[in-house]
Amino acid sequence: MANKLVKKKSVQKVVKKLKPATVADHAEKSTKTSTAATFTLPTGSYVVAVGRRKAATARVRLYKGAGDFVVNGKLVSEYFNSVLHAPSLYNLPLVTANVQGKYAISAKVMGSGLQAQLDAVNHAVSRALIKADPELRLVLKKAGLLSRDDRMKETRKIGTGGKARRTKQSPKR
Repeated sequence: MANKLVKKKSVQKVVKKLKPATVADHAEKSTKTSTAATFTLPTGSYVVAVGRRKAATARVRLYKGAGDFVVNGKLVSEYFNSVLHAPSLYNLPLVTANVQGKYAISAKVMGSGLQAQLDAVNHAVSRALIKADPELRLVLKKAGLLSRDDRMKETRKIGTGGKARRTKQSPKR
């Protein structure tokens, strides 16, 4: 129940009536979600790795065998479609290690923006590839894919005008 203010400054109670849900409504909802892009991930053993960039964290599962690259339940090309040059960036660890088509990847990403999430996924995939095949370490390290980019947003300080390095305006008189 909610209260509604009328022009005469008297309070009138408003009650919203909800229609009962039917089995057909639930069937419609389930068919809507199933029409999304389908992807394949092999079942069985996998390697887990974590990658980070700014406030983004990516948890990656690397499955042995051919399959799709999935990020947060979407294909990677759909998830990072607004990032400039994204396909070349998210395939970089696989191309560098020369293992394209040999692994299926599932990633859960949270925090920060899309570009930082993409960098976190790259970091996690590189770490997972090393766990799967330690001989790839030298190649990935030389390409700079194993170092975590630790640049973060600077936190604001007390006494500043709401920003990290801004100073408050001093009075003129």
